[in-house]
Amino acid sequence: MILRHIRYLLAVAEYRNFTRAADSLHISQPALSQQIRQLENEIGGQLFDRSGRVVRLTDFGSAYIDYARRALLDLDAGQRALHDVRDLSRGRLRLAFTPTFTEYLVAPAIERFHSTYPNIAIEMTELSLEAIEGGLSEDRIDLAIGFTDIRSDDIEAEALFQERMTLIVSDSHPVAEQGVAVVPSQLATLPLALLSGQFMSRFYVDSYFESQGIKPNVAMQANSISAVLKIVRRGIVATLLPSALQYEHRDLKYIALEPRFPARTVALLRRKGAYQTATAAAFSATLRALLETGALSSLSAE
Repeated sequence: MILRHIRYLLAVAEYRNFTRAADSLHISQPALSQQIRQLENEIGGQLFDRSGRVVRLTDFGSAYIDYARRALLDLDAGQRALHDVRDLSRGRLRLAFTPTFTEYLVAPAIERFHSTYPNIAIEMTELSLEAIEGGLSEDRIDLAIGFTDIRSDDIEAEALFQERMTLIVSDSHPVAEQGVAVVPSQLATLPLALLSGQFMSRFYVDSYFESQGIKPNVAMQANSISAVLKIVRRGIVATLLPSALQYEHRDLKYIALEPRFPARTVALLRRKGAYQTATAAAFSATLRALLETGALSSLSAE
């Protein structure tokens, strides 16, 4: 009853029309009107102004609706909790991660998790850190891999390891075997293939250039990490990406920079106070085990 009333309330507020809201809910318009009036009677105030051509929230309704949205998130989570099978013989994991983790962290973690819990359906989404924060806050994601430098107070971060950007080249690139770190004056001369500005890692690269007084030779940009790496493998250009890529891309050379990039802390992200599904808890444990004693343990040692 509570869940249905809240869904009806939010539909009318979205469509600002009882007929269109009723169509979206697959009920009749009179039934929807009756349910909204019943809700208004129960909470003791008028939620909608029905006097104009467009239905509008009253001041009373505007004050109530934000709480109703948050309640719906919790009620939906409660429904998932009722169906959550603690022995993990079935279930669903909604996992999100920022793009660079696709290239070295996600695959081994998912492989281990799936081999242990083969009947868990995994929904993976590659998102920006900002989109991840929104997805967690709106309960569209159970768990995410991102960074501790988040902006939302609704998200909690569990630190995992430090990630640092470095220079990456092919084994045929002129600096591949030079044996010493690349300094700013040399970095400024190298043709670079970089990720485009939509990536947060590009912001950190540009900040490093600025801090070192470098005017970079950006030969090309791409909105795909795999595309950048394919270009780098041709031996013409270098790139700046996380040094941890060496765990999946061993054919490339990883050249130290002096001074080094500031480190960022990789973290598991979840909504504060939200119900944690058994699948999310199991994935978190799987990832921690890989970082503590498993195939990814060297990441934590860096």
